[in-house]
Amino acid sequence: MQRTKVTPWYKQFWPWFLISVPLSSFIVGFFVLHLATNTTDSLVVDDYYKEGRAINARLDKIQQAKEMRIVTGLTITENGTVSLRFISGLPRDNTALKLSLYHVTLHERDVEVLLTADATGVFRGVINEDLTGKWRITLLPMDESWKIQQVVGLPQQTEIRFAP
Repeated sequence: MQRTKVTPWYKQFWPWFLISVPLSSFIVGFFVLHLATNTTDSLVVDDYYKEGRAINARLDKIQQAKEMRIVTGLTITENGTVSLRFISGLPRDNTALKLSLYHVTLHERDVEVLLTADATGVFRGVINEDLTGKWRITLLPMDESWKIQQVVGLPQQTEIRFAP
């Protein structure tokens, strides 16, 4: 009788293949768990009720800007100089304005600049950041009585017509 040579199980293909499937799922599971616990998602809002009330307040400010018939021309040059002129609806006082640029996807790139009026009535400021990309721009007076916002792609060579 001839004896067949039996190879041990650890030298065969199929046991290792069957072990690799659940082992790889554990490795991927631990990787996903690590990402879920060590990264933050800045797009998620924690307090939905508070955020909903804030949206209603913002809508009232936009309505106030419409009633005042505010239309502005916004120019942002490549060197970061910002100039804003009122085409209609100029507020009575020339107090400073707050111009906020929110990047649509990257929270770290958000920029805020204070615009002050010069002798000709043009509001000016300087931004020392790269503004390439898609931005949500918001304009508010210091008392936050009205608000204008718009989504634009920057840089632009022409004046941005800014109206509620």
